[in-house]
Amino acid sequence: MLRPATRMLAAAAFALGLAVVPAKAQEFINVLTGGTSGVYYPLGVALADIYGKGIEGSRTQVQATKASVENLNLLQQGKGEIAFALGDSVKLAAEGNAEAGFPGPLDKLRGIAAIYPNYIQIVASQESGIKTLADLKGKSLSVGAPASGTELNARAIFAAAGLKYEDLGKVEYLPFAESVELIKNRQLDATLQSAGLGVASIRDLATSLPINVVAVPAADVAKIGSPYVAVTIPAGTYDGQAADVETAAVGNFLVSHDGVPEETAYQMTKLLFESLPQLVAAHAAAKAIDPAKALDGMPIALHPGAERYYKEAGILK
Repeated sequence: MLRPATRMLAAAAFALGLAVVPAKAQEFINVLTGGTSGVYYPLGVALADIYGKGIEGSRTQVQATKASVENLNLLQQGKGEIAFALGDSVKLAAEGNAEAGFPGPLDKLRGIAAIYPNYIQIVASQESGIKTLADLKGKSLSVGAPASGTELNARAIFAAAGLKYEDLGKVEYLPFAESVELIKNRQLDATLQSAGLGVASIRDLATSLPINVVAVPAADVAKIGSPYVAVTIPAGTYDGQAADVETAAVGNFLVSHDGVPEETAYQMTKLLFESLPQLVAAHAAAKAIDPAKALDGMPIALHPGAERYYKEAGILK
């Protein structure tokens, strides 16, 4: 049995503990990704795990979305703490491009890091006979979810190639996995997907039936200009792809908003680069994440927490 003095000390310690606990509010981090068959989602799951274990007092969640455009609008509304988005979408969001799906300038967005490039990958069933962009005329093509980052990429590619949606036999606005299922069932000729190399949906399609990977010529990419760059999909990226294929790429970014505390954004940035092996294990696209390139093409102001990390790391003077 405790002596009175001991009981008093224990009671005081307990009361002190009760006083201290509320001072550290639980940090909620909602990671906004994309469809579950894309690259954003597995990387988002890995990030949520990293942040949940590495940021004291945090509770994390992963939200599957329609990707870039939806993610940026959700951030502006404070309905997420960090999101994946394509560079051209981020630029259009900051400008408030209504046609791209932004009701006004999204002024609360703040940059965390440039991560890896999205490759514009146009894949058709071999039996469709589609080998070039011009061959898409009169055929059916899925261009991604409406007003998604992928669909914005599709518009840019079509404009550079002198094509319009009206030139197609049919336009579908579907996520990656659904597009692939329609091609497998001979209900769709081709799909345009903006994602990291080796995206699961196209790997699935290539193992199911013979495909053609359609080139986007460097001359067309040059017509679009920044933030698009000419790149190559290496031979063997997908089953049956015997040769390199020219296409365009657009950088992906991790974005936050100005309502996220500076310390949280600092930890999110720091842990991103300290946990690259875990991210690469989640998806090979993460091999391209490099702190030395983290500020390349950043279309918006950095979050102060991310800025602090880059100054500490000597990346930002």
